[in-house]
Amino acid sequence: MLSKSIRNNYPLKFVRLDSTNAVRQFDCGDRDLNDFILNHAPAFQKHLLAVTYACVDVNDASKVYAYCSLANDKVAITDFKDKAEFNRFRKKRGFPNEKRLKSYPAVKLCRLGVDETAKGLRIGTTILNYIKSMFVINNKTGCRFLTVDAYLNAVPFYEKNGFRFMNAEDNDPHTRLMYYDLMNLV
Repeated sequence: MLSKSIRNNYPLKFVRLDSTNAVRQFDCGDRDLNDFILNHAPAFQKHLLAVTYACVDVNDASKVYAYCSLANDKVAITDFKDKAEFNRFRKKRGFPNEKRLKSYPAVKLCRLGVDETAKGLRIGTTILNYIKSMFVINNKTGCRFLTVDAYLNAVPFYEKNGFRFMNAEDNDPHTRLMYYDLMNLV
């Protein structure tokens, strides 16, 4: 659900992008994120690699305030420094038949961009809440976690929205692997 202040100032809706409604104009200040939404999202959709949703103006769907791209993922033993850390993670979350699975279903937030004209309006948080509701209210396949390889400068945003580090020793110099447990909402 969209927050009241956003609805009043910017009447928004979410649309699933495809080849018939490609984005023509978008600038979030990040060249790679802009390039994806402007040039590559339809191909990822066509080849079943990711689905992209745009947060658009209700009255003018060509005005894209933000977008997100989602793909299937998993939280697996390989995401942790060792098997003991993975087992502590599983036990803490109380999984049924925990010894049987070496991974758990997740959806990857591949990309999230907010247009410069909409920064500071909490649209990023609105998108995360929309995604969370997609997989809690209308979960069609079973999905326990949301994951993201967060840019380092975006880590505080994801932490504020309930995401946690997958492990303490993530050594990537550009991103941190984070997760959100959808059971927090159930």
